Parts: sequence; C-alpha cells; structure tokens
Amino acid sequence: MPTLKQGFAALEPVLQRHGHQAHGLIEVLNAAQQLYGHLSEPLLRHIARQLRLPFSRVQGTASFYHLFRFAPQARHSCLVCTGTACHVQGAAQLLAELRAAPLAELSVELGSVRCIGTCSGAPLVVVDGAVWNHVDANAVLARLRELER
Repeated sequence: MPTLKQGFAALEPVLQRHGHQAHGLIEVLNAAQQLYGHLSEPLLRHIARQLRLPFSRVQGTASFYHLFRFAPQARHSCLVCTGTACHVQGAAQLLAELRAAPLAELSVELGSVRCIGTCSGAPLVVVDGAVWNHVDANAVLARLRELER
C-alpha cells in the first residue's frame, strides 16, 4: 500500500483512465481507498483538484456511501447483532456498554448489524468474522483484550 508521504502518484493511472473527468468520481474514490486504506482530507482535496470538482462535492459523495472510510481501519471489527432475538436478549444494553468501553485502545471498530441469522446464540457479536454466542459486555471485552496479546 503506498504511503501518503509518497504522494498520490499511485492514483494517477486511475485518474488517467477516467480522463480526469468528474464522471469517474466514484471509481476514483474506490481506487483511492483501496490504494491508501482510507480517504484522508488531503487525498480528497487531491481528487477534487484532479477531477476539477469542488471539494464539497467530493467529500459529500464520499460521505454518502457507507463503505468509504475517512480514518485508518481499526485492527479488529466488532459487530453487535440487533435482530429481534438478540434485542430480546439484551443487545441494546450490550451495544451501549461496548460503546462506553475504551475500544479504540484495543484497536476495535464497533458497529451493529440487523441480523446475523444465528438467533439461538443471542445475544451475539461478530468479531473479525467469527460469531461469539451468548455474550455480555464483560465477556466481549475480555476476549477482545486477548486478541491484542
């Protein structure tokens, strides 16, 4: 992955493929995120200049789509299921307790998902793609700390 210190030269072939034209904005944003890991403000400003677009349009377009990220990705992902079975089993409280925990220190990005489809394990979380069943906040935090060892 090219670093930001190396500039944005790695993005130039994508810009050229779209003729430095505004119609390529989404594809340029996607390629930029793949190359640099996230869409920093300097990168968005570079894209705006190269496509001759207002910065507000580039930033607005990127912020509209939930798959674009504006900060480096955390090392771990934790998704709390909020589907009906998980909700009944306390998912809202689990999510609230995890939001109050210092997850950034553990390099964990917290989110929620409507349903995982394994209702018998409620409440559950998905951490880095693995389903953890019948959990509470203390159990999740303990296991997340183990991941950092």
